[in-house]
Amino acid sequence: MPTNAEALFARALKLSGLLAAAIAIVGGAIGFLVYATPGLVSALLGAAIAAIFGTLTILSIKFGSKLGLNGFYAIVLGGWLIKILLFALLLGALQGAAFISGPMFFFAVVASVLGGLGIDSYLVLSAKLPVVEN
Repeated sequence: MPTNAEALFARALKLSGLLAAAIAIVGGAIGFLVYATPGLVSALLGAAIAAIFGTLTILSIKFGSKLGLNGFYAIVLGGWLIKILLFALLLGALQGAAFISGPMFFFAVVASVLGGLGIDSYLVLSAKLPVVEN
């Protein structure tokens, strides 16, 4: 169990990396079996999205926690907006690409989002961080 904020962020990064690896391995195998190479590529892209976006979220919260409340919200919401913009640009760039399987990409991204939410929920509920400072 994490006992301080640094341990919590380290654990979040580790679990996010494990999530991305699981999506790459399981999703890649399923994608390859069902959709051949485009399915594999799609699952690997979904895993990359999980790794990159999960890391951006964790780092924005980590750096924002060192600031005041306004700075925290600016960093976290700014990171959120950057992720939305990057995801929209990625979808636009991949639209109609022959090396992508749409259904496999969708399921890999959904798995990364749900897995990330599960990790965040687990860590928040199991964290032992003080809420009041002396």
